[in-house]
Amino acid sequence: MTQEQFYATGRRKTAIARVWLTPGSGNVAVNKKNPDDYFGGIFFENKLNRPFAVTESVDKYDIKATVKGGGKSAQIDALVHGISRALQEMDSEMRLPLKRAGLLTRDPRAKERKKYGQRGARARFQFSKR
Repeated sequence: MTQEQFYATGRRKTAIARVWLTPGSGNVAVNKKNPDDYFGGIFFENKLNRPFAVTESVDKYDIKATVKGGGKSAQIDALVHGISRALQEMDSEMRLPLKRAGLLTRDPRAKERKKYGQRGARARFQFSKR
């Protein structure tokens, strides 16, 4: 007997999270590790549980995710985006509360490229009059 599995991809900056959602008891595995072990000291549980809190489905699904790219904080945001999209894929009635909470919108902010002749994206080299 195979359980129904729902897949979605979440993105933030250069981080990409592939998320599989299955009905279960709330187990979370990120890159085959416990989230506490993978993310270390970063406070993330509140963020990670937000899609489930919004849709009133806490501890009803198991999450298996692989994340790569970016930093830990961007990976958490990508994971939350992926979970939200997977919940929407599973039940279309969850779309409205997730959309209202802003969890389905991909955060477009990313680092601006460095420009030539400048020190950074916007910062110039110091000007010397003499």
